[in-house]
Amino acid sequence: MGVLADGDVRLVDPAAPVFSAFDLAPTRGDGAFESLLVQAGQPRKVPAHLARLRRSATALGIAGPSSAEWERLIAALLAEPVETDAVLKLVLSRGVEGEAGYTAIGTVSPLSADILRQRRSGIAVVTLSLGWPADARAAAPWLLGGIKSLSYAINLAAGRQARERGADDVIFTSTEGLLLEGPTSSVVWAVGSTLRTPPVSTGILAGTTQQALFAAAGPAGLATETSAGTVAELHAADGVWLVSSVRGAAEVVALDGRTRSPADLTPLVQRLTGIG
Repeated sequence: MGVLADGDVRLVDPAAPVFSAFDLAPTRGDGAFESLLVQAGQPRKVPAHLARLRRSATALGIAGPSSAEWERLIAALLAEPVETDAVLKLVLSRGVEGEAGYTAIGTVSPLSADILRQRRSGIAVVTLSLGWPADARAAAPWLLGGIKSLSYAINLAAGRQARERGADDVIFTSTEGLLLEGPTSSVVWAVGSTLRTPPVSTGILAGTTQQALFAAAGPAGLATETSAGTVAELHAADGVWLVSSVRGAAEVVALDGRTRSPADLTPLVQRLTGIG
């Protein structure tokens, strides 16, 4: 584990305490984070993740480290060889309540067996309402639309609900039934040779892997669109995937208890994410 303070990087034992009991990360979830996939010892999409972390910090009003400082932390964390696929997490907190400054840390950990299984075998998904209209977050910045916030209690509760229903993951919908995102992923579906994903104007997070997939789709012969889709469209789609930086493109093989036929496009979509 690494701690970034005043531009200096300090490596510490992963079991060592790094947050004050009064830090706003553990007490309020007031901060932002990014998770980067590490493959063959190299972190993927570093500029995209640091740009999104910077946007999150700006939206939260946290004057955190510069991109160059984060890059020094990443380099220090990966100075020792990482033999297997891993996740590198960067965490930024507003710091101790009532004090100026911030808390910034980084960790590296191996991918879980569940993530590797879902890459290979796909995932069962349930749809759950997020509880507000699709346009609610666009007019209410305090709802933190598009921010990768540390406030993940709702996302974790949704994951528990999915498991209680015999599924692996969730796709959130708006109160009017429009598709939003997964708790830790972007939703992508195929209609013929066109890949679709919901618009970020709904307040969903701009997915770095979804963006990389869409950028690579054209040269591979696939069209791309943003679309305010519905659950019915997912059931009718030629392929559905939850796309994220760590998991890549996990094919949705069951949706709300209904088994889906394997998607012919899955090998191509996974290859275009560069994660498989």
